[in-house]
Amino acid sequence: MERQRLDKWLWHARVVKARASAAALVEAGHVRINGVREKAPGHGVKVGDVVTIGLDHGVRILKVIGFAERRGDAQAARGLYDEVRERPA
Repeated sequence: MERQRLDKWLWHARVVKARASAAALVEAGHVRINGVREKAPGHGVKVGDVVTIGLDHGVRILKVIGFAERRGDAQAARGLYDEVRERPA
């Protein structure tokens, strides 16, 4: 797999609890890919992309290092990204 939908990747990486929440987060403009705001949940992310997510408790910056076919546990989710930086709100 070379690309995955942004909302699906956020859900698989356990950034949010539901895929619908991931789509809403993207549509609200709280996600950037490589510094560019993305509002389409179906936008494809690829390995090496840097995803910046504005959440209630702060900002997470994640580098995409893999994809999953199914949503796994937290340990499996950690294998999908490298945490570049986490900032408090």
